[in-house]
Amino acid sequence: MFEEIILTFIQSFKDLSYFGVILALTFEFIPAELILPLVGYWVYQGDMNLVLAVLAGSIGGVTGPLTLYALGRFGGRPLIDKYGKYFFIREKDMATAEKFFAKYGPVIAFFGRFIPGVRTVISIPCGLSKMNIWVFAVYTYFAMLPITVAYVYLGFRFGPHWADAASVISIYMKPIGIGVMLVLIVILILRYRNNKNRIGMEKKI
Repeated sequence: MFEEIILTFIQSFKDLSYFGVILALTFEFIPAELILPLVGYWVYQGDMNLVLAVLAGSIGGVTGPLTLYALGRFGGRPLIDKYGKYFFIREKDMATAEKFFAKYGPVIAFFGRFIPGVRTVISIPCGLSKMNIWVFAVYTYFAMLPITVAYVYLGFRFGPHWADAASVISIYMKPIGIGVMLVLIVILILRYRNNKNRIGMEKKI
């Protein structure tokens, strides 16, 4: 029932064409996993161009996270604790995202998009830390671009069965998430070694 209401809500943006895609994705409480395959189906129907649909989806993949970034930057933690539930922000996911950001810094704005349970709320710690908004936007865009391509293209290929795209991609997201975690661990190790070498050099001087 709830999903049908959401689908009806998304369909209302179709008349706004590509701007409607961006606008729909700006509402972070609507899963991109639901919007993007449906956009692919609109391409299948001939109502949209595949390249322009992907471009709109990628832009929307930035404007959505920017709303949560702004919530963190200008509202602060008290506002998030009070109103986060209205954005479907779970305390558990928030704590995980903050932990990741504390460990890996701004680079998590990119890699966090590939980690389940982190990708949505990671924008908030970026805002809380007052990360440069342009760096945040660029990292987010290039992270969302391949994700958008995958969802829209599969929605296009599946046609009337566009809803199956999310389940297919979720199969591959787990190993991708593991790979991203390994990359982050390597980054953390290299950072630790560099800091250790720098401290050692300072002591010698």
